[in-house]
Order: sequence, then structure tokens, then C-alpha cells
Amino acid sequence: MEKWYVLYTRPRHEKKVRDGLIEKNIEVFLPLLTKTLVYKNRKKKSEVPLFNSYLFARFDYKNRFTILETHGVIKLVNFKGVPGVVPEWQIESLRKMLENPESLMLESYFKQGDLVEVVQGPFKGMRGTVVNRKGETRLLITIDGIMQTVSVEIDADNVEAVKQEMPA
Repeated sequence: MEKWYVLYTRPRHEKKVRDGLIEKNIEVFLPLLTKTLVYKNRKKKSEVPLFNSYLFARFDYKNRFTILETHGVIKLVNFKGVPGVVPEWQIESLRKMLENPESLMLESYFKQGDLVEVVQGPFKGMRGTVVNRKGETRLLITIDGIMQTVSVEIDADNVEAVKQEMPA
């Protein structure tokens, strides 16, 4: 069964790994942000990975050796011998956040606060944890597979508490 796994790459090889996996017909998700970088006396817009040295690939675990043979892949992320699987809802939440990157921020990895679902606005349907930072209400989405958290600013009136557990 195909699942989303976390791959750790050589530094600055995320796009090369993505391209190599696409050539092998592997579904890949590399979250990218457009940033203005300054080189000497000029500025240039460039797409940079949201998570340095990490990307996500959907494949059947029994085919992992094909993935690991890809140039630039260092390893499949594991926690105590268990592969880092990322639930589909977290991948979709990241995709949705990247459609509206204006208020996107990387956050410290932690688990606190209330689990909520956004019921209206551009992030409708997303689930995550709400925190207040510097007068802003932010929705946190934690990617357990790489121990990273991202957040986006939301209107507190657009969320409702979730009573059941998050889907795996």
C-alpha cells in the first residue's frame, strides 16, 4: 500500500531528488516557498524548500530500495526503527497553506493547545492546533514525520473545536 514517507536528502539536493524520483514515476511533494534572495548587489526571486533537506514521496514500502538509490537521497526517515509516515491530511494541509503563503511561518515543534477545524475562509477544512502569538491567532500543522511545525494566520471566529482524534 502506498503511503507518504519522509526522505532526508543531501544539503541543497531537494529539487534534484524530486526530479530523479519523478523520472522513476514516484509521486513527490517538495514544499517550496518563493523568497527574494540577495546576491552581492542584486536581488533574485528563488524557490526554496520549506524544510531544508526533507521531501515527501508516496510509494509502497517494499519498493523503498528504488527510492534510496536515487542520487541525493541519504535515508528514509525513521523513528526507533519505524519509517516516518505522514498522513494524507497533513500533506493536503501543507499544500493548502502553500496556496496562501503570505502568513506562513515555520514554528517550533510542540504539541499543546486545542485541536480545531477551520469552518470558513481560505483554509476551510484544515485541522490543526490553535495558538496565539503577538496578537495573531495562528493555525499550527505539525508534520510528525520530520518533527516540524508550520503555521498560518487565521481568524479565530473561523474555527471550531474538534472532539474526535485526527485521522491517521
